[in-house]
Amino acid sequence: MQLATVLNGVITHRSRETTARGIVLKPSLSPAEVTIDASLLFGLLNATVDWALANAQSQIDFSIDVKSWPAHAYLRCRFAHRPVDELVDGAAAAAPRGLDSLTWHLLEQTAWAMGLIVERKDEHLTTLTLEFPRTVSSAFEGVGAALDLNDRFAPSTNSQPLAGSHELVIASRREMRAQIRDALRDMSLIVDFVNSVDEAGAFCREGLPHAVVLESIQTGERFAHFREEIAKDVPGFGFIEILEEGATFERSGVGGSTMARVGRGVLASSLPSALMFELSRSL
Repeated sequence: MQLATVLNGVITHRSRETTARGIVLKPSLSPAEVTIDASLLFGLLNATVDWALANAQSQIDFSIDVKSWPAHAYLRCRFAHRPVDELVDGAAAAAPRGLDSLTWHLLEQTAWAMGLIVERKDEHLTTLTLEFPRTVSSAFEGVGAALDLNDRFAPSTNSQPLAGSHELVIASRREMRAQIRDALRDMSLIVDFVNSVDEAGAFCREGLPHAVVLESIQTGERFAHFREEIAKDVPGFGFIEILEEGATFERSGVGGSTMARVGRGVLASSLPSALMFELSRSL
């Protein structure tokens, strides 16, 4: 899995939120392929952005490099945790308490669970370094590479691979909301509901979810405009339309379709699969 590709996807998804907060995310990412659980990596990177956004003053720098020996990938996140006029050489100021928030502990525990090495320094700037021991090196091919590939495609031990991802549901009818909520109940998602496309637009101005689920009666000219606006920031963003009836399950890209569709008759069984497919395209 290309670490830079996944991180770029997360940064793109969070662009509206960071812009609204006046924070600039500046990536400098070298290619690095790592053997890792995709869903855990997705959650770790989002937790890192959450933590940095809560503490950074203006800019957050992300970098990815691979050292020569051992060939481990390094992801670094660096930001100023206090205003520039307070960053005076020799100033002995304690790091803000927010750096040790619940989000930080979630980030740290997730990284440890993934077998990563975590290092954090709080000086004039805060620098977080995540080291990936299981980095695929071009210097090792043959048997070693085969072992890496086998590990990479081994069944995930995570029984809730989308846990923590954020979905927005556009549905005005109580019974439709209840049906969608029941279908997603066991996936440990963060799910928000709005009544209309206009409400969805206002919601997304503060920050994009990872996918949008909507009932078919919400489609139309306003939805088309809403979708175009999101596509400017995130091409290929996942939308799933819930059809009024039937047992349809169409993935996006099949038969020229640009949006996944799930019939209401198979909502419970097919909506989780549709979400898995749409979100996996960005991992």
